[in-house]
Amino acid sequence: MATKGGRRVRDSARWLVERHRARHQPPDLPAAYAPRNIREAYAVQDEFVALKSRECGPVIGYKIALTTPQMRRFVGLQDSIAGCLHARQVVRAPASVRAADYGRLLVEFEIALLLDDDLRGEGAPHTPHQVASAVGAVMPAFELADDLGTDYATLSRRGLELAADNAWNEGAVIGWPVEDWRAVDLASVQGIARINGKAVGEGRGADAMGSPLAALAWIANNLRRRGLSLRKGDIVITGSLVPSQFPRAGDMLQFDAGPLGAIELTVN
Repeated sequence: MATKGGRRVRDSARWLVERHRARHQPPDLPAAYAPRNIREAYAVQDEFVALKSRECGPVIGYKIALTTPQMRRFVGLQDSIAGCLHARQVVRAPASVRAADYGRLLVEFEIALLLDDDLRGEGAPHTPHQVASAVGAVMPAFELADDLGTDYATLSRRGLELAADNAWNEGAVIGWPVEDWRAVDLASVQGIARINGKAVGEGRGADAMGSPLAALAWIANNLRRRGLSLRKGDIVITGSLVPSQFPRAGDMLQFDAGPLGAIELTVN
């Protein structure tokens, strides 16, 4: 991914890299590095993602954070946030991770879309109806994120930093692709999250931006404004249907997305 920005942007991205390597509760970005607007936040994210790609592989898809008005108000932003998925951090279910590899592991329960065609940026803004034609398969997914033990009381002043920090993404676990998904009303799909067999939340596809296809259109338009586009083979995880969970070593997570299948994740 090409990056843009001067020394300040590069220094900010390097600071974020070192913070993740240390895996400790993060202080605010130093004032000298803090993004001043969302455009600069994405410039830092681009540089951060380029640095991270050296260890985690190329970008193979995207995530969406802050899919509800409540969450956007919580961090002081007016729009959702896009982040990137790296090739070596996206795996098939069933999967396992080590809690010790994260400052504090955060898991979300989502619907993922696999593109079977490019979505280029020419013409009018993308719509849910238009982007549907590019979707080759749909599947349940866990998003793996790391908040590094952040103090959530401080997030109201750190929304731009969250965008710069690739929205905390550390990968995804995806289920088996369902290719005949067009027979399924994605907005009505019910997802049930369980930890160690106990239900911890449930929701529907409509709970993230109205539908997974609306979320896909949003990410396509976000990338379009930044001179980027979705490509065939990209994976897009479209926002959690249930509240985020903070599993510990020894936990087993399940996400049942009805007609889209079920997946499991073990935390060691």
